[in-house]
Amino acid sequence: MEKSCKISKFFILCVVLGVLSVATIVTLWAIALTDSVEIVAPWDKYRLPDTLKPDHYNLTLWPRLTVNAQGLYIFTGKSYVVFQCVKETDLILIHSNKLNYTKWGDDHLAKLSALGSTPAPTIKKSWLQPTTQFLVLELNGKLAVGESYQLDTVFVGELADDLAGFYRSEYEEDGVKKVVATSQMHPTHTRKTFPCFDEPARKAVFHITLLHPRGTVALSNDGTMILYTMHCLFTRFEPTKSMSTYLLALIVCDYSFISAREGDILIRIWARRKSISEGHGEYALNLTGPILSFFEVYYNTTYPLSKSDQIALPDFYFGAMENWGLVTYRETNLLYDPLTSSNGNKERTATIIAHELAHMWFGNLVTLRWWNEVWLNEGFASYVSYLGADYAESTWNVKDLIVLDEVHRVFAVDALASSHPLSSKDDDIQKPEQISEQFDVISYSKVNIRQCTVLTMTKGLNNYLLMTFHGMELPGTVHDIMNHWVLQMGFPVVTINTHTHKHFLLDTEYVGSVPPSDFCQYEWIVPIKWMEAGVVQKEIWLLEKEALNNKLTSGHWVLANINVTGYYRVNYDLGNWERLLFQLSTNHQVIPVINRAQLVDDAFNLARAKLIPTTLALKTTKYLSKEIEYVPWESALNNLDYFYLMFDRTEVYGTMQHYVRNLVTPLFQHFKTITADWSKVPDGHNEQYNQVNAIRMACSSGLVECQNLTKSWYSQWKADPDNNLIHPNLRMTVYCSAIAAGGAAEWDFGWDMFKTATIASDADKLMSSLACTKDHELLNKYLRYTLDSDKIRKQDATSVIVYISSNVQGQTLAWDFVTQNWEYMFTQYGVGSFSFANLISGVTMRFSTKAELEQLQKFKEDNSKIGFGSGTLALEQAIERTTANIKWVDENKKKVWDWFLSEIA
Repeated sequence: MEKSCKISKFFILCVVLGVLSVATIVTLWAIALTDSVEIVAPWDKYRLPDTLKPDHYNLTLWPRLTVNAQGLYIFTGKSYVVFQCVKETDLILIHSNKLNYTKWGDDHLAKLSALGSTPAPTIKKSWLQPTTQFLVLELNGKLAVGESYQLDTVFVGELADDLAGFYRSEYEEDGVKKVVATSQMHPTHTRKTFPCFDEPARKAVFHITLLHPRGTVALSNDGTMILYTMHCLFTRFEPTKSMSTYLLALIVCDYSFISAREGDILIRIWARRKSISEGHGEYALNLTGPILSFFEVYYNTTYPLSKSDQIALPDFYFGAMENWGLVTYRETNLLYDPLTSSNGNKERTATIIAHELAHMWFGNLVTLRWWNEVWLNEGFASYVSYLGADYAESTWNVKDLIVLDEVHRVFAVDALASSHPLSSKDDDIQKPEQISEQFDVISYSKVNIRQCTVLTMTKGLNNYLLMTFHGMELPGTVHDIMNHWVLQMGFPVVTINTHTHKHFLLDTEYVGSVPPSDFCQYEWIVPIKWMEAGVVQKEIWLLEKEALNNKLTSGHWVLANINVTGYYRVNYDLGNWERLLFQLSTNHQVIPVINRAQLVDDAFNLARAKLIPTTLALKTTKYLSKEIEYVPWESALNNLDYFYLMFDRTEVYGTMQHYVRNLVTPLFQHFKTITADWSKVPDGHNEQYNQVNAIRMACSSGLVECQNLTKSWYSQWKADPDNNLIHPNLRMTVYCSAIAAGGAAEWDFGWDMFKTATIASDADKLMSSLACTKDHELLNKYLRYTLDSDKIRKQDATSVIVYISSNVQGQTLAWDFVTQNWEYMFTQYGVGSFSFANLISGVTMRFSTKAELEQLQKFKEDNSKIGFGSGTLALEQAIERTTANIKWVDENKKKVWDWFLSEIA
């Protein structure tokens, strides 16, 4: 018998409502979950997708060296890039910044065509994405994997004076204003010149043509292939090697050159015609060939190009740039005049040329994949620049200066909790300003390869870097040892007493606040070279936090890190410190000269970390009244400079000046004697440096004999401006001392000489010295000049502001000027030309009060929306440094004052 089943309408309604309720809840959950995950469009990301691979560019540019109807300097260009599709995509992203495009017939910003049998998809939509600096092309179909395509563009850009991309530099010669069209593509400015895949790993070949006025010359990375004329000159260059976009160089100028050959390599030095005719390029020309030959042997690889052009530019942001085959320099760094340039200028020219030429292999031939590995480029080049300069100028012993110029400098930053490892994660470095931040003292100077010897690179640079530690047997692989140094910030302090070695962070209070390390609370594998009572002992490796050494003999002094071949500081038990101090006071020459400098530097910095008393650090300077070597003196003065910064606005200042004056007077008298009353120049390179230290510190600490000497020299020059008898080595010191002691007349004369200076290195000395005046009105006027490019070149504005802030009379004035003008400098005037990191660091270096910390924090808050660009990290470091300074002054002011009083009693 069949049974029937009845379902009520009410039941059906309930089921339907229930289903709908569940669906609604699920939908709401889905919406909520979707909203919580931010979907970022590809064009809103800063990195290129991995879908396209450039093969070559064909670029034609025409820079106009006169203003147009709108009063602007411009350049016009057309280019195409051939690329291969490596992953299927319907989107093309290519970098572009501040370029105006001519639309094609289909009303799009570019034209896409296929080079194979498969037709190219049409463009659906094209637009510019200013924030991420992309030209975006959405397509109506997919690009085919393995197929090659061509993208054509026509565009206009401004040939601005912003020192970035394709820009203009101006100078006067024989009363005529001249314009140079030049370039600075590094690190992310090629996109400001033409659309390109502007990342270092996206290497390609460049076919370049430049149009330029008759009477000018065009230069690029490779040699000229075709030169022909119509209404102007067309210069086409040979195709480049496959290279990164940031290495491209483009210049149109009215320069002349001198040349030579080193084997098959054509070497040319380019500069203003007057500089070349007066022989200012001869030193660079004579250096370049030997340094190139040295590196060919060193790398075991021939120079990759047929020419090596180097050019001096009036306006240039960096010190120099390693464009492959056409290296660009500030004039002061390439040109040398024996009549006006100091030995410091000469050394800087040698080391910078060596640095840039080292990049021709290490950086250009072999290139970093992304900007998180900047240290591989710059750190290595910094190191080998000393080797190249030492080869070219073997009498200078320039390798000894690595400790002062690189190691001590980077220690100061790497001790901060706001430091960073050498190597970062790719994702941490995305934006252009983050990329710019990577070019700091850590990346350039922390690669202390004094602790290892770079032996060779096999043919073709198959082995990127081969290291051995001075013949010491390695306790592990190079990879395992170096990871500790590369992947974590900071450095160890090795503490030595009679029985124990320990190592830990410089300031143990920072351990809780620094980023976590992958190596068990910051551990390193440390090679230790040491001596006992002047006798060198067998090297050892410190593998753990504590190690026993039974070879130490009680009662003898022990010294570790001989010649500073390791990147670490050394602390000792109090008894050993006293024995070392006694050795310094009785016969300091038993201790190697570099270690005399290091004892001073370690002591002062260990004292700041509260690992030893501050007065113990000050005791390391007492022996200097018997010291005549430059390296220890420079180390001491660099460390005493911190005391000046902290105390030159307090009652401690007078007693410190008295102590320093007593300390430096014997050195002043020593140089007076060996120079026959200042009538000749000391023989040695470092002796000449220390003569400058003697006069600088004697005058600034109030030695009347010195002050009268510099005033008389300056007055003689002032009376006969065409006959400057002050030796180039001494000019900056003499100018500064005389201007500080003088008034408006001395400053005005210095300004007039600066504006009429024809040699860049002499102009630099005057530019620095003008900041030495104690007159607030003059300092304020000088500050205003930094925002007037007719008075102070944009490239120099940061330096002038920092020079003024280093003067105790100018500190507050400079800080107020920066805070009042930050928005204008950051968003308009200083874009591309101001080093915001150096600016922030420089004007806050003296900050040591709670009021100054509050001002700094307010500055950060007030300008958070405007931003700080490449100065972001420097601002955090300034806050951290100011906080530490406040604490240090509170704890040490009375002790330091009492110590100075006891020493001058």
